[in-house]
Amino acid sequence: MSVVDIGCLVDLQNTRHSVTLSNGKRLVLFRLPKIDRSDAVALPISGSPDAWSYYAMEAECPHAGGPMAEAHIDIEDSSYIASCPWHAYDFNVETGESSYGIKACTFPVTVHDGRVSIHIAEAEDLQLAKVEPVSEKVKFKHGPRVEPSGSPTYLGDDASLCDWCVHILNTSNPEHKIELTTHLFSLFATREQTSSPMQIGAGTITPPQEPPRQDLTQVKPGQMPKAGKGGNLKSRIMMLHALANIEQWAIDLAIDIMVRFASFQTTASGEDNIPQPLPRTFFYDWLKVANDEAKHFSLLRARLEELGSHFGALPVHHGLWESATRTSHDLRARISVIALVHEARGLDVNPLTIEKFRNAEDDESVDVLNIIHNDEITHVTTGHRWLTWICQQEGTDPVQVFRSNVQKHFKGAVKGPFNAEARQQAGMDKSYYEDLHGQPWKGELIAGG
Repeated sequence: MSVVDIGCLVDLQNTRHSVTLSNGKRLVLFRLPKIDRSDAVALPISGSPDAWSYYAMEAECPHAGGPMAEAHIDIEDSSYIASCPWHAYDFNVETGESSYGIKACTFPVTVHDGRVSIHIAEAEDLQLAKVEPVSEKVKFKHGPRVEPSGSPTYLGDDASLCDWCVHILNTSNPEHKIELTTHLFSLFATREQTSSPMQIGAGTITPPQEPPRQDLTQVKPGQMPKAGKGGNLKSRIMMLHALANIEQWAIDLAIDIMVRFASFQTTASGEDNIPQPLPRTFFYDWLKVANDEAKHFSLLRARLEELGSHFGALPVHHGLWESATRTSHDLRARISVIALVHEARGLDVNPLTIEKFRNAEDDESVDVLNIIHNDEITHVTTGHRWLTWICQQEGTDPVQVFRSNVQKHFKGAVKGPFNAEARQQAGMDKSYYEDLHGQPWKGELIAGG
């Protein structure tokens, strides 16, 4: 038995925290309002420690490895139920039991003298390696800097997923894009649990060649002003502005992959193998990525305004969409270049960027960047998972398919230094990216996406 001290109550104020133990095992710690057993509802939130209950469970869903830190929380039969964001497998956060007949590992949590501990029965001498808050917040504008432009246009109940995707891609107002993206994810996920799930609408509507932008000055990637090392406010604003631009494009990239490739079918590899369409979980996974990217953009945009600037104050580039255009013909190429090169590069550079802001004692920006980094590991995981799925259906090697597509459709070399640990977490070992070159290119590799 190990009793692992997680920290002080006052430092664990988020609804959920990601916990890493000294043996590498990852858990999720939930902090949820106590349930009134008589009415089976959560009691009103208060500042008293007695108003909260704490639960711990394994971080990966036992069904298919989905991130339980992103689980949807509901109350059923006077108990909290966590539903995996990938396939909606439900688990009692206290017992681990599921209506699907499988069970998640849960761990007792105790609070004593203002400190929280998790009890691990099957291991000795475990210690805490890391605990990090998991953000669920999306920051919408309150008191906009410019005249409000009205509410976004919402589609009707009969609109398909592809209808929604094209509508979001054609929305140039970034605030509207955030709201529509988060709305679509919630709507799609909710209807998946009903008898009338949203229609995909494959092949019924065409996405734009390039999503429009509102009030932005565009330059070539190589013409972007240098942000410096983050040692002063101007430098940090430039870095956050560049990241916000990448995150806005990342929303569109996640939306575009669903509508542009909605009719995709795998290639039959033999007489006994038939072409397979994309399962609905493909669309759910990329909607989750889009929702995360909307959250990231909203946090960065809000942080820019807190620092006295705003998104659009500096020039931006469209480099990520140029990569999307070069891979618009094939889903394998799109996943390889966007998710497993650009976004994986973000895993390499994010810790360096975070350290620059930490050295400048800009703790609020550090919190935002940590949220983005942790989410982006799951985004690379999503890309790796679906490229692997396609290759399994087609009887091909995902490493070779990835490397071949990068060599054909990516400009430049895949250069280090690499964050091998984060890449491995996402499923990419060194066989994917070492000694890998695309087409000749003198510019820098764009990180993120």
